[in-house]
Amino acid sequence: MTEDEIYRTSTQYRLWSFTPESLASLRATTNAAASDGVRTAFQNSKSSANSGEDGEIDCLNVVEEQKIVSYYCLDTLNLVDFCEYPTNVKATAVQFLKRFYLTNSPMTYHPKEIYPTAVYLAMKSENEFHSVRSFAEKLPNVTTEDILAPEFLLTQGLRFTFDVRHPFHGLEGGFMELLAFTNGKGTGGLSVQKSAKEPLDDMLAINPAPDTGVRATTAKEMVARCQSSHGKVKELLKTSAILTDAYFLYTPSQIWLSALFLVDEPLARFYLGTKIPATSDMRPKLFTTLRQCAELLKSSPAEPDKEAKKELKRILKKLAQCRNPQKLDLVGINKAQKRDPNTNGGEGLDEKVAKKRKLERETSMKESEDLFGPALVQGKG
Repeated sequence: MTEDEIYRTSTQYRLWSFTPESLASLRATTNAAASDGVRTAFQNSKSSANSGEDGEIDCLNVVEEQKIVSYYCLDTLNLVDFCEYPTNVKATAVQFLKRFYLTNSPMTYHPKEIYPTAVYLAMKSENEFHSVRSFAEKLPNVTTEDILAPEFLLTQGLRFTFDVRHPFHGLEGGFMELLAFTNGKGTGGLSVQKSAKEPLDDMLAINPAPDTGVRATTAKEMVARCQSSHGKVKELLKTSAILTDAYFLYTPSQIWLSALFLVDEPLARFYLGTKIPATSDMRPKLFTTLRQCAELLKSSPAEPDKEAKKELKRILKKLAQCRNPQKLDLVGINKAQKRDPNTNGGEGLDEKVAKKRKLERETSMKESEDLFGPALVQGKG
């Protein structure tokens, strides 16, 4: 099997790969369903008076939801950096969060309650396990229950798939090949066979590096250029690639090659030239895809500026008024589900359930009396 065929068998490709149109459609569907759920929940809880005289709830739109999710993705990066966990945990945690909010809305489950659990689940998925207690101790005002309560909910949202294919391995392999060319050990791909010396000569003939404008004239200078590009590409993969929709729209190899296009396009063109013949019909299509992915990487959400923070504050205030009232206490819902498996996400925590549990307690007390007999009564005299 080729690498492409192997990737197409992965859950990332089968369940979490989209076209831009299908991705936008899924988010719109999720937003509409969540908005209907919020309005129904408010009506059922008779809390619609909070939304105005007409009782209509002002729900978030898709754009507002994405701004909130993006903000908490940044928070996830900061949390992982604060805890000093490795890059793969950081990247997986953000992807877990982004995947979860494809079919769930911040109006239903607030990201501030989900993203610590996403980090904890990412640690386990990436074999970087720390106890939940030690993790909770690093976070202010967060208990182990706060982390564990949404865990099953999160795994459901992830469709019980925890495999995240990152572009980091492709990056390392690609730059090992580039360095091999500088040492006269690379001979190109299966379709572009060259002598050991030819690739180095071709490398030294490429255009200067965009950031310095200086052409490498020796193997040593080309090694330095490759190492410099490697560091910059890796930084893009640790930030822009995981914060944008790149993982949903492109393959891991397309992502790291697009990052290389942004950092050093001549070097990227040389590398692809060792894999794909200049006469191949695939080249124009591939370059178009890589340019589109590169444009997406450039649009990565940075730390919010003053105006962005003001807008985010407005959206969070709006969210506080349109959260599903039946999903506010995830810890309480989790405890209720453990006591009563038939409880549906906390929606059954109503008067009917309360009466049922009261009856169960009374029955249990009666059975205990039947077992040990009636209470002893002290005789007179």
